[in-house]
Amino acid sequence: MREDRPNPPAILFLCLGNICRSPLAEGAARVAFAAAGIDARLDSAGTGDWHVGHPPDRRAQAEARRRGADISDLRARQLCRSDFHDFDLILAADEANLRDARALRPTGAAAELKLMLDLVAGREGESVTDPYYGADDGFAETWDDVSAVAAALVASSRG
Repeated sequence: MREDRPNPPAILFLCLGNICRSPLAEGAARVAFAAAGIDARLDSAGTGDWHVGHPPDRRAQAEARRRGADISDLRARQLCRSDFHDFDLILAADEANLRDARALRPTGAAAELKLMLDLVAGREGESVTDPYYGADDGFAETWDDVSAVAAALVASSRG
């Protein structure tokens, strides 16, 4: 994360519609940072606009609840240019969303852009499992992916 910005870190999780992977990542990070006693500003967004204002997918909410996180209060929003100034780190769920974020990034924006799983040793370059069109158990796999990301973020925040 950027060293030139004071704590707490500001992290944005990004996926396509902001109803599955990115809200699960935000929920996992909320749990991990709270457990570590570290203050962080966490949010999520999508590169697409078709779910704006909607809560996370019911299956994502159920998996988060099962893992100790309540994400029912989240509402989908679309990535915007100001996010590149408001956040230290923007973590995309996959290459397509990373590419779309890079295309939207304004000149001079300081936010660092990475894939979520680039933070997890041995998983660099991989995509977070997209459970939307699969069976309900895919949400557990997605939670496992984003929990590993959250753990890596907490470890890097500790120094």
